[in-house]
Amino acid sequence: MVRLTPVRLQNVPSEIASTVTAVSDADPTISVIIPAYNCRTTIDRALLPLLEMHRRGEICEIIVVDDGSTDGTAEIAATAGVRVIPCKGNHGQAAARNLGAQEARGNILWFVDADVAPKFDAARQVRQALASHDYAAVFGSYDDTPPARNFLSQYKNLVHHHCHQNIRRDVSTFWTGCGAVWKNAFRAVGGFDPDRPSIEDIEFGYQLRAAGGRIRQAPDLQGTHLKVWTFRRLMITELRDRAIPWAFLLLSRGGAGDELNVAMTERIRALIACLCVVSLAASLIGLVPWWLTIFPLITAFAANLELFNLFQRRNGLLFAIGGMLFHQFYYLYSTAAYCWCWAVTKKRKLFSTGSNDMQVFRN
Repeated sequence: MVRLTPVRLQNVPSEIASTVTAVSDADPTISVIIPAYNCRTTIDRALLPLLEMHRRGEICEIIVVDDGSTDGTAEIAATAGVRVIPCKGNHGQAAARNLGAQEARGNILWFVDADVAPKFDAARQVRQALASHDYAAVFGSYDDTPPARNFLSQYKNLVHHHCHQNIRRDVSTFWTGCGAVWKNAFRAVGGFDPDRPSIEDIEFGYQLRAAGGRIRQAPDLQGTHLKVWTFRRLMITELRDRAIPWAFLLLSRGGAGDELNVAMTERIRALIACLCVVSLAASLIGLVPWWLTIFPLITAFAANLELFNLFQRRNGLLFAIGGMLFHQFYYLYSTAAYCWCWAVTKKRKLFSTGSNDMQVFRN
C-alpha cells in the first residue's frame, strides 16, 4: 500500500505554516486526483466538468488512479483524455490518493471522488479559499440536487448537504469527496493513512490541524453526488465503513469532538431519538398512554426543523415526514454503534490494566 515517505509532524505549527508560505509567491496550480475502482457508470459524468475546467486553464491536470478496476473504468478515463495511473492491485482509496499525490505536478492537490461531478465554478472556489494562504486545506459538500430519485439517495445526499452547509467554517476534519490541500502541507503530515480505510480523510484532518494547519469548509464549493443508495449499501457504509471506525478513532483521541455528525447539537438530537423509542416501547407494554409518545416525536421534528424544511423544499411534505422518521433511525443506529465501540474500548482497557496489574503482582 502507498504511503508518503515524510514523517508526521506532531504539534509543530510553524512547519505547516512554512510549507504553505513557501509557495505563496508562486502561481498556484491545481492537480485533480480521482481514485477509481469499478466506477464505469459514474466516472465519465464526474470527468465532464473537470475536463471543461482543464480546457479553461483552471486546473493543470486530471489524474485518475485506477485501483485495480475490472470493469473498464481505466479505459473510459483514458479515452476521455486524462492521465491514468495504475495502482497495481486494489489497495484502497487512501493508497490511491497518495500515489496520485506523488505524481501530481500542481502545488494544490484537489481530491474528487469518482462519483462526484464538481460544479462549474469549483476550481475557482478552491483557488479562492486557499488564495490567502491562511488555510492549508479546504473542502465543500454535495449539492442539494442528487440525480438519483429513490428515497434513500435523496435522503442521504440531502442530509450530507445540510450537515456540511451548517457547520462552522474553521474545522478540524477533512473530506475527500471534494476537498483540496496545499501539496507541501499534505506531504508534511505524511498523506492519508491506508490503515484507516473510509475514515482516512477524517484522520488526515485531525493530523493536519494538530500540526498547525487550518482547514476551511467552503459552502460554495459543491459537487453533485451520482451514487444510487440502497438500504444494504447504506447500512454497510454507515456502520462498518464510517460509524464504527470513526467512533474508535474518536475514543482513541479521548472522546467525541464538536463538529459535523458528532457535534453537541447532534448528540442532543440523538438523545431525543432514543427518548422517542423508549416512550414508544413504554406505551406498547402499557406503562404510559400512547398519546405521550407524540411529545418526544414533535420535539424530534422541532430539533431538526431546518433539515425538515430542506426535505420539504426539495421533495414535498410526504418525503419530509418520511425523511424525519428515517433520520431518527439514523440517530439510533449511530448511537448504538458508538456505545458498542465505547464498551469494546473500555473492555480492552480493563483487560490491559488487569494484565499489567497481574504482571506487577508477579514481579
